[in-house]
Amino acid sequence: MLVVNNIEVVYSNVILVLRGVSLEVGDGDIVALLGGNGAGKSTTLKAISGLLTTELGKVTHGDIRFDGHRIDNGDPEDIARMGIVQVMEGRRLFPHLSVEENMLVGTEASGGRAEERSGLEMVYHYFPKLYDLRSKTSGYLSGGEQQMMVIGRALMAAPKLMLLDEPSLGLAPLLVEEIFEILGRINREQKTSVLLVEQNAMAALSIATHGYVMENGRAVMDDTAERLKENEDIKEFYLGLSQVGQRKSYRMVKHYKRRKRWL
Repeated sequence: MLVVNNIEVVYSNVILVLRGVSLEVGDGDIVALLGGNGAGKSTTLKAISGLLTTELGKVTHGDIRFDGHRIDNGDPEDIARMGIVQVMEGRRLFPHLSVEENMLVGTEASGGRAEERSGLEMVYHYFPKLYDLRSKTSGYLSGGEQQMMVIGRALMAAPKLMLLDEPSLGLAPLLVEEIFEILGRINREQKTSVLLVEQNAMAALSIATHGYVMENGRAVMDDTAERLKENEDIKEFYLGLSQVGQRKSYRMVKHYKRRKRWL
């Protein structure tokens, strides 16, 4: 479905952020994109959704193809109408609109694919709490409720591929578990492919089929989700666990040592 082929991204014609990133998302897959702050994960999503153009960014090398069509440096509206919908980090809701009004905005991105009534019924099926909150002003929702709402808004656009940027950010562990379980159901039942950017590696890999690890604008490792969950480097660098199960400070792990082992 999605093929990102060796792309480089430059901001303001000066700052090189991505340095030859390649990844694939198959039809019906959930792919996790892991890495620390500044690794280039969000930039990769924006390169796919076309939002780089709003931040003076540009794909300067390589290409991105969706369903066989080249979309790198494309118009964000056209890309959304093709079926790629991004849920941005920080939720980005319309705080003065009601929950239902926020979600209805999502149908505008569908290019006529989505229907309001059936879309709302689907969202309330996966997030029944939103039905009770549908008339409430969205700015007064809790962080977890807002995250459910913006995922629901993305579903209203009837996406073929949903890009999720840090959906667990700022949420309690039990709520993270609930949202990831719902994302897995959406993927299975609606056949919606997902590219998931996440620092919570184990939560992401619990629902993913494949994963990529990014560092300094490069993809330094990729494998099936099951193998990545058992990978000792992933356990050490993302959970702070050594091979004998002892916790270590992340700051104690030398950057050059990590790169050498992964590469």
